Amino acid sequence: MKRWGSMLLIGLLLSGILSACGLNNSGTKDGVVQLEFFQNKPEAKASFDELITKFNQEHPDIHVSQVNPPDAETVLKTRVVKNDIPDIVGLGATDTYSLLAKSDIFMDLTGDSLLQNIDPKYAQMLKDVTGMDQVTGVPFALNANGIIYNKDIFKKLGLSVPKTWDQLIATAKKAKAGGTIPFYFTYKDDWQTNLPFNAMGGTLVGTDFYKERRENKTTFVQAYQEVAKKQLELLNYGHNDNFGKAYSDGNRAFGNGEAAMYIQGSWAISEIRKVNPDIKLGFFPLPGSNDESKNKLTAGIDTLLAISNQTEHPEQAKEFISFLLQKENSQQYIDQQNLFSAVNGVQQKDESVAELLPYFEQGKIVDFVDHYIPSAVQLNPTVQAFLQNKDINGFLGTLDKEWDKVAARRAS
Repeated sequence: MKRWGSMLLIGLLLSGILSACGLNNSGTKDGVVQLEFFQNKPEAKASFDELITKFNQEHPDIHVSQVNPPDAETVLKTRVVKNDIPDIVGLGATDTYSLLAKSDIFMDLTGDSLLQNIDPKYAQMLKDVTGMDQVTGVPFALNANGIIYNKDIFKKLGLSVPKTWDQLIATAKKAKAGGTIPFYFTYKDDWQTNLPFNAMGGTLVGTDFYKERRENKTTFVQAYQEVAKKQLELLNYGHNDNFGKAYSDGNRAFGNGEAAMYIQGSWAISEIRKVNPDIKLGFFPLPGSNDESKNKLTAGIDTLLAISNQTEHPEQAKEFISFLLQKENSQQYIDQQNLFSAVNGVQQKDESVAELLPYFEQGKIVDFVDHYIPSAVQLNPTVQAFLQNKDINGFLGTLDKEWDKVAARRAS
């Protein structure tokens, strides 16, 4: 393991040194290869369990066991420090994945046949997040962030889907004038404040900013003024308790028809339908720019599949991933999870997200910008505090200050 990578993990997680030998759980029992599949999404456990049962039945010589603990990413980092790395890891393409990938714990899959039926732009996303030339994971499932809207309310108020920022604000004003809450904000949960930041950051600034920020060629103060101002403007079109309502409150309220629009991720659709199975939903990208051609859908890798470079059974691990990538299995997973697929030819068929499909097909997507921001920067509570104190330069200056602190630690 590279010195800076190991020291970084140790500094962030535990005291100690990575041992040369570990506790890898792969092995063979009664002639059957045992593989551990560790993934970080509790809401996906049942879906993966179904697929794993099917795989194990079709492959009597291989047995895959799923591990999905609470606070999975912290557990995984701790296991890496102890050199106890699962055979197969399922993670989002976030800073956690980037740290682990740069610590050389995952198999290099560049040019591997597993990537043959994966849209190349998603493999490039992994390279962009890590800053590496190698591809160390297989993109599997994607999510999207934008604006869910109530079709019946839009029809009742004579609203149309906005394509520009000015049109979005005009739509919000018209909803408000019609006696309907324009946006249902759920900012009691700090991670919810990050959703407009991601959507507008991708459109108005882009992900190339983060490469330049790492090289000290720019700052948040310089690049994110418009994003911050527009996120504050959106607050004018919320309800009377924007910071008192949590994500679960928002799903209930939106399901009950209390607002026209809901800045959310695709993951919220199933939760809204639990409240109201008959609700008619639509979904469009948050148009941060007044130049329609510049507006993109914020979409990123919700789950990638990586193989430990220490596994005793790399071919069997690849066989399991290949199974998950089969069209029938990928379709089953995204249908159950309300996600999108990185596998060519597998398409989300839910009518509520039909308006997003052209963005995927035309490549008009941009990754979640928080995938490029170190978790130690504490983006979510920083955005939440900013929306309450409304100090734009203080907010962006804090992001720069915390970014520089993390960069200094990682360079040491």
